[in-house]
Amino acid sequence: MNTEIEVCIDNLESLHNALSGGANRIELCSSLALGGLTPSFGMMKQAAQISSVPVYAMIRPRQGDFIFDDDDMLCMLEDIEASSKAGLNGVVLGVLMPNGSIDMPKMQQLADKAHSLELGITFHRAIDHSSDYQTALEQVISLGCERVLTSGLAVNAEQGVNVLADMVTQANGRIDIMAGAGVNATNAKVIQSTTQVPALHLSGRSTRASRMENSSSAQMGSDDIDDYQIPVTDANKVFDVRVALTIKE
Repeated sequence: MNTEIEVCIDNLESLHNALSGGANRIELCSSLALGGLTPSFGMMKQAAQISSVPVYAMIRPRQGDFIFDDDDMLCMLEDIEASSKAGLNGVVLGVLMPNGSIDMPKMQQLADKAHSLELGITFHRAIDHSSDYQTALEQVISLGCERVLTSGLAVNAEQGVNVLADMVTQANGRIDIMAGAGVNATNAKVIQSTTQVPALHLSGRSTRASRMENSSSAQMGSDDIDDYQIPVTDANKVFDVRVALTIKE
């Protein structure tokens, strides 16, 4: 099985690195530290011009849960439109009800918009917060999504292998199950061989030092964020996952 490697990024420097490392697809976000939010239109356009592989934009207007009101929905519909205008290949989204079930009326509205623009759809890790993942998976399939990104409802994909394997069996080729959260070169082969997922998702996260020549005590965000360490994808971490997947057991 040729396993796809999707890399999530939140800056264009990371896009170049992900491509260099051998990514098959890009999940384009802002604010990965918050779980990934919608990128700007300018970032979408530039990513579409740079990337040699499909790029899917995260459609998530805020951090926190996946319960979105009417204002959020209008924003998400506009952002789906922006993704198409920017030349991207698809979108990544998910909406839940307070009880943990998928909000099908809202998801249908978003899916219809994406389909009308010929955009692919990934249902993201909102499924890991669902109250019944088997029912949720059938609903995601009925929406015409191409894949679902999931950790198998666990803290990370390595701990969620049993549910991931069950999802792959249930999907039976009708939708791709993409394992994400904590995927790296050490566990990628085990996760893939145990579950038979056709795709893995990772950030390959690292940091580099700021190029600022002088420092300041002014803080741009939270006290626990170092403004002089820039988060970027490490091309070697992506490449190492690809190599790990080729090693025979």
